[in-house]
Amino acid sequence: MTEADCFYQEPSSDRPAEECGVFGIYSPGEDVARITFFGLYSLQHRGQESAGIAAADGVSIHLHTRMGLVAQVFGEEDLQRLRGHIAIGHNRYSTTGSSRVCNSQPILFDDPQGPLVLAHNGNLVNASYLREELSQEGYQFSSTTDSEVIGRVFCSSPGRTWLERIAAGMPRLQGAYSLVLASTRQLIAVRDPLGVRPLCLARLNGGWVVASESCAVDTVGARFVREIDPGEIVSIDASGVQSSVGQDSHRRAICVFEYIYFARPDSVIKQRLVYMARQEMGRQLAQEHPVGADLVIAVPDSAVPAGIGFARESGIPFAEGLIKSRYIGRTFIQPDQRIRDVGIHLKFNPLPEVLRGKRVIVIDDSIVRGTTTRPIVRLLRQAGAREVHVRIHAPPMCHPCFLGVDTARKGELIAARLSVPEIADHIEADSLGYLGLDRLMEAIGLPSQDFCLACFTGDYPVPVQLELDKLSLDRS
Repeated sequence: MTEADCFYQEPSSDRPAEECGVFGIYSPGEDVARITFFGLYSLQHRGQESAGIAAADGVSIHLHTRMGLVAQVFGEEDLQRLRGHIAIGHNRYSTTGSSRVCNSQPILFDDPQGPLVLAHNGNLVNASYLREELSQEGYQFSSTTDSEVIGRVFCSSPGRTWLERIAAGMPRLQGAYSLVLASTRQLIAVRDPLGVRPLCLARLNGGWVVASESCAVDTVGARFVREIDPGEIVSIDASGVQSSVGQDSHRRAICVFEYIYFARPDSVIKQRLVYMARQEMGRQLAQEHPVGADLVIAVPDSAVPAGIGFARESGIPFAEGLIKSRYIGRTFIQPDQRIRDVGIHLKFNPLPEVLRGKRVIVIDDSIVRGTTTRPIVRLLRQAGAREVHVRIHAPPMCHPCFLGVDTARKGELIAARLSVPEIADHIEADSLGYLGLDRLMEAIGLPSQDFCLACFTGDYPVPVQLELDKLSLDRS
């Protein structure tokens, strides 16, 4: 297997897969590539397929991307070569385009106005249409990502400056995009008018930072200033920070799964600490679906705050019952058949001394296909659990996502095919309970009209094609 091929991942995940993480910095006098490295390190949870950093020095842009985790992609020599006063970085999980090195980011675009480099978190729903239109205009593509389509749209748009061209191109883009871009002298951050994916602005000494999540800002010692508004373009250069409206925002559609699963628990989104929102989800879940038990455990890591909230509300003790091997599936090395047969043990190891003879409530954030939940239930029973009651701190996922989350086709979603009792039978649990949508929104503490809830309701904030999938551009 080569870097150009997809690397091994654990068998079909029962969670929505991560999206991407983006980071940017403008700070003359700082080692911007090194700061970006640590910013990406703190955003590793958002994507583990590839990573990259581009640095601009006022004259040219230097780029380094590879498949793998941040620590695998960059060494000291790589960072030394990325000199400049501007840098942007990207962690990728593929939502459009296969997992290949040609699809890694940032992406560099050559233009008569000068080079532009782009990193993207999100997903366009009209990428195929735009790519065909641009191809007919003579533009060539070197990847199968919608991110390259975005860059080509900006390059083909009218305007004297990159800011004018980006603003002119934004109305052509339908879907989710939080972007960091850099020219040789300017850092630019863009957020789609729905605000689907998070993006924030921070101050670092005399410079500025933009990042997918506030946890990355904290990691590099920057001071959080504010979130970038939906539809906003923020530009940073020698003259300072400028804000402009790229496209008017008529509806907000923040992805609710940022609070449920994607964002790191120490991140703040819309002035709400994600950890506290998840803990409140667990508390609401205990009220909605109580059950007699001896122990509450959580599927690590994202469900731990909800597990603690459930335990506190129910009065049932909380304990660690599963230990997670976090990146064992993120490797270029293919496992042999004996390792494949181990199955779920690749990712989780139970603690029999904790579980033996106990009635166990296991908290998780979602069930997508049921392919991981049933093995986890079996694993707990094999470790000695007398009863296993599954509680999910989100509503049933009945519809696929087309805005930057790799879920599954509708027919693969177990909640789209089976009732809750039927799902409980399928996963071999003694009982199953999902958090209701109203209680989820109460736990988050923000108006439901500000969120995209399409994976639960089927009400998409933009028109979608239900046959779309992540490899549609590869096939075209």
